[in-house]
Amino acid sequence: MSHFLTGIAVVLLLSLLIGLIRVWRGPNEADRMLAAQLFGTTGVATLLILAVATEQRALIDIAFILALLAAVATIAFVRRIGSPSKAAKNKEKQP
Repeated sequence: MSHFLTGIAVVLLLSLLIGLIRVWRGPNEADRMLAAQLFGTTGVATLLILAVATEQRALIDIAFILALLAAVATIAFVRRIGSPSKAAKNKEKQP
C-alpha cells in the first residue's frame, strides 16, 4: 500500500473515531443515525481503498452492497421516526 493510500486510511479511521464519539454522546436518535451513516460511508471508502491497494475487484462489489444497505437503513429510520406521530394523531381522532 502506498503512502498516499495509508494516509487516506488514517484519515478515514479518525473520521470513524469521531463518529463513534458522536454515537456515544449523541443527544437524540437523529445524531446517532447520522453517525451510523458515517460508519457506512467510511466502510465503503475503506473497502474501495483496499480494492485499489490489493487489486481485488470483489471488494468493489462488497462496497456497492454496503452502500445500498446504508440507503435502506436510512429509509427505515425515517419511516420509524415518522410513525409515532401518526399513531398519536390517530389516537386523538378516536372517541
